[in-house]
Amino acid sequence: MLYELHELRRQFMTPLSWWARATAELLSSPYNPLSHLPCSRRLAAGYDLLHRLGKHYEKPEFGLRSTLVDGVDTPVHEHVVLDKPFCKLLHFRRETPPHRPADPTVLVVAPLSGHHATLLRDTVRALLPEHDVYITDWVDARMVPLSYGPFHLDDYVDYVTEFIRLLGPDLHVISVCQPTVPVLAAISLMASAQDPKLPRTMTMMGGPIDTRRNPTAVNALAKRKSYEWFENNVIFLVPANYPGYLRRVYPGFLQHAGFVAMNPDRHLKSHWDYYLDLVRGDMEDAEAHRRFYDEYNAVLDLPAEYYLDTIKIVFQEHRLPNGTWEVRGRRVQPAAITSVALFTIEGELDDISGSGQTQAAHDLCTGIPSSRKKHLTAAGVGHYGIFSGRRWREVIYPQVRDFIRRHA
Repeated sequence: MLYELHELRRQFMTPLSWWARATAELLSSPYNPLSHLPCSRRLAAGYDLLHRLGKHYEKPEFGLRSTLVDGVDTPVHEHVVLDKPFCKLLHFRRETPPHRPADPTVLVVAPLSGHHATLLRDTVRALLPEHDVYITDWVDARMVPLSYGPFHLDDYVDYVTEFIRLLGPDLHVISVCQPTVPVLAAISLMASAQDPKLPRTMTMMGGPIDTRRNPTAVNALAKRKSYEWFENNVIFLVPANYPGYLRRVYPGFLQHAGFVAMNPDRHLKSHWDYYLDLVRGDMEDAEAHRRFYDEYNAVLDLPAEYYLDTIKIVFQEHRLPNGTWEVRGRRVQPAAITSVALFTIEGELDDISGSGQTQAAHDLCTGIPSSRKKHLTAAGVGHYGIFSGRRWREVIYPQVRDFIRRHA
């Protein structure tokens, strides 16, 4: 019922939102005499803010049309390499000269945790000049027909394994946040089977490898509530107006509400500052606000099976660090990994994956020699700053690049 109420609110707000936008543009148009009234700029700013608070945010584009390769502006084309029901494997193909030496191939495993893979746009942008980049573009579960069946955490591990085998063995895997767990599982199972397509390196950024270390509010909630509570209170059926009608999902709007509830004062201040920027005519800061929230407010639904598996296996029973996790009847043993170099990255101020949770991978991967291990705690960096923004570009990325080159 909650999902239907959400859809009703969206249908009601959509025309109101677009009316507010049209009114804002009318009040700010230099050809409208009313725009020269003393109060017109404040009114226009208010209607613009109303439009953004009420609009429905669609999945953004990556929009990476070109990059600099050896100082030369090089066109970039998105290409779907593998189209699976719940995920598309995207390749950012660069038009580099045929005689140029090949750059290391990188698979960026984006999180399936509420936001679209485009949240990692800055990650991909930084990698493109010196790497051949692929990314997992997860599909909104409400858009997947019920006939494709369920999607469990085991299926996620299978997808990652398939992508690695497709692109390997000269591959470098970067996992951001949630996928650090299934990526470590996939590579562990491949190592146990002595798979020849094992990647060269795995870089894990801000992920919940062991959430018992410095638990955050997110971890505390997952432990405080029972598995049955999550199943009965946050899982809903997709409404009839979507292809995934009757699929059980954890709705994106609930995840988004949880994100906002973690820092309500920060979001309130951000929107107030946006209003003031419009009143002052500071369009550069206003546009930066729009870019951030166009991404932040665009969310997707998660398959219920995958979401509940993650709650139980990762956050409640800690099966990976406890050594009790089995995927398709095979025990996940990170100690079996010997040849894949490991780089873990954490943010000092991360309030989603606490300090030490990602670094725990080093304790599990006992078969990797210390010379092939590296850890970085980025000072003054929060969760999103690990993979996006100035510190990612200037501090973290150069170390990722050098680590990949060293073990290529």
